[in-house]
Amino acid sequence: MSVMSREETEALINEVLEVYPAKAKKDRAKHLTANDHEIEQSKKCITSNKKSLPGVMTIRGCAYAGSRGVVWGPIKDMIHISHGPVGCGQYSRSGRRNYYIGTTGVNAFVTMNFTSDFQEKDIVFGGDKKLAKLIEEIEQLFPLNKGISIQSECPIGLIGDDIEAVAKKSTAATGKTVVPVRCEGFRGVSQSLGHHIANDAIRDWALDKRDDDNSFQTTPYDVAIIGDYNIGGDAWSSRILLEEMGLRVVAQWSGDGTISEMELTPKVKLNLVHCYRSMNYISRHMEEKYGIPWMEYNFFGPTKTDESLRKIASFFDESIQKKAEEVIAKYKAEYDSVIAKYRPRLEGKKVMLYIGGLRPRHVIGAYEDLGMEVVGTGYEFAHNDDYDRTIKEMGNATLIYDDVTGYEFEEFVKKIKPDLIGSGVKEKYIFQKMGIPFRQMHSWDYSGPYHGYDGFAIFARDMDMTLNNPCWKQIQAPWKADAAEEAAVAASA
Repeated sequence: MSVMSREETEALINEVLEVYPAKAKKDRAKHLTANDHEIEQSKKCITSNKKSLPGVMTIRGCAYAGSRGVVWGPIKDMIHISHGPVGCGQYSRSGRRNYYIGTTGVNAFVTMNFTSDFQEKDIVFGGDKKLAKLIEEIEQLFPLNKGISIQSECPIGLIGDDIEAVAKKSTAATGKTVVPVRCEGFRGVSQSLGHHIANDAIRDWALDKRDDDNSFQTTPYDVAIIGDYNIGGDAWSSRILLEEMGLRVVAQWSGDGTISEMELTPKVKLNLVHCYRSMNYISRHMEEKYGIPWMEYNFFGPTKTDESLRKIASFFDESIQKKAEEVIAKYKAEYDSVIAKYRPRLEGKKVMLYIGGLRPRHVIGAYEDLGMEVVGTGYEFAHNDDYDRTIKEMGNATLIYDDVTGYEFEEFVKKIKPDLIGSGVKEKYIFQKMGIPFRQMHSWDYSGPYHGYDGFAIFARDMDMTLNNPCWKQIQAPWKADAAEEAAVAASA
């Protein structure tokens, strides 16, 4: 149940919008709404995947970030070249805690920065030759790499470097997969297009490499984890549960994943999609071309984990369904004890979320398992099919915001007065300085994993540790400071 009525939520939206000029106000009004359970399609109440309004503080990333930082970057045995100036590569590496097993610089390269380091002369004369030379040097210095991706930065699209020709020649020369990715940052409206471009590059340059290879022995229980980037070890935590219920995880996309696993994915029986936003494109392609069904699952919190395990098991025979129930029963005492410990300390606390990918809706159930209520949520780069799923998870009349501006988010927080905010590092220090407990929910604030039953114990501990930290007694939120000042004035009158 929402803490505000529909009328109150709509009044809040109108109040916050008053600061904008008429044109900007009309535009932003389309991206803010009070949730309505009677609406089946979110496009009737909220607009998404549109260009951010110039002059306001958007928290979105770019297409390069979506491809290099999310989809391709975590593939551990490939080298990912940031083709362009050094800055994009430096700031896109090693930021998301995509855990992997391997020896960095030998057979794993996730946290390393490979760049063509564009200078003025490269802008003028082009960087094709420099890129080809870079790939030759990579082969000499890091011979155990299993492939290369070329991640285009903005200048590449502007000057017209032919990265496809370089990729083809390099593939022929090295015998390894070299993938050109046209993910220049200026493309599209956010990092979301980068996900799509990356998926298309996988489809066109990598996925079909082993279609005719029958040497891989399949089983009736082969699955692939799609769209889990192993932040803090999430994919490992999920994989434990899937293997305990009798399934064989053939591939992880792309946290702790390899190019070989990607090539073998068309041989699985079911694709399990965790981050729908970043990987639904390739899942739909595999369904159309290879006939592989896919389903979105949610391993945040015991309630959603139970539901997802049963739904996954329904695709297989009774033996898997029976094992799924055994897995659920095995962990029940563990997560019941977690709830018993932390729910009394967190019951009734209000949470506001603003994140990317799947989290604005997927983590709602985990908070609810702890007795907490999500009173506002929104996405940085969602499409309306994300909001279609979100309106079913959120309470009626609760606040939903798309591509929320810095100003709007702060004003919503001041009026709703949440006990906890879950968002990204750009917002973290603003709200902490306002005296509001905050969790960085893009990469778990240096913690994790949060997936699965074991991850739920860490999630609960982190929420309690954040909310009930005594440091917040030393900092007052603006509304609390205002209330204290008004009380002091009234007392002295």
